[in-house]
Amino acid sequence: MNDIATLAPHTGFKAVRVTQDGPVLRVLLDPDGTDPALSTAVVDDLTALLDGLRERPDIRVLVLASGGADFCTGADRTEYLAALSGDPAGAAGLRRLLDKAQRLCRALEESHAVTVARLHGKVIGAGLALAAYCDLRAGADTCRFRMPEVGLGLPPAWGGAMGRLVSEMGVARIRELMLTCEVFDAATAHRLGLLHKAVPAGELDRAVDGWTRALARRAPEALVLTKRMLTGYARADRTADVALLDAHLLSSHLGAAAAHQRPAD
Repeated sequence: MNDIATLAPHTGFKAVRVTQDGPVLRVLLDPDGTDPALSTAVVDDLTALLDGLRERPDIRVLVLASGGADFCTGADRTEYLAALSGDPAGAAGLRRLLDKAQRLCRALEESHAVTVARLHGKVIGAGLALAAYCDLRAGADTCRFRMPEVGLGLPPAWGGAMGRLVSEMGVARIRELMLTCEVFDAATAHRLGLLHKAVPAGELDRAVDGWTRALARRAPEALVLTKRMLTGYARADRTADVALLDAHLLSSHLGAAAAHQRPAD
């Protein structure tokens, strides 16, 4: 495979590793296996990459995977606290971080490339949201999923994912999993539609490669048009989508909590 860091040289892809195999782009989160959190650096790299793909119609498929023991353990909460400490009243810095998450998820949904999530280990919070915005999702049967936000005292408002999850999995089960914060396994994720395939860990690459080979053979224009038609129908299902408010909801909530914890003057 050929390194394509030149796709977006202004970022340098410091937080992800990107390789190309013909029309297939492979993006590795946590390439050193040291930090499974979805930091701002990762979000920035992924967004820059997807922006760069607008000038790369030759890329038909994008595979999102991780080099660590887990796909993703959620957003980096230390960054939230740092943003609040810099602006505890208005939480403007925190809103900027959360707006970046929404731009990334929208870019995934709108990309002409078919996006494939290769999932293993823990897929939690923002990591689950990121996977949900991919077109196809395959996971090892050892995967464990969780939406922990309510248990942490937070509204589930990363990337505007609630509408996407409801559209993909159904409101009744999303309500249960968001409110209870229960851990669920790959078999449950497959039954709900979060996973299109759940396979033994040793067969995960084969499952993903089977998709990528088939997609690479499709006529490019038919592939792009079909993806955009499906995205359009899915969005039509979300007529009451309030995702634009998510950054404000979460930043206001955290800002109020931080103010409540500070001693009175």
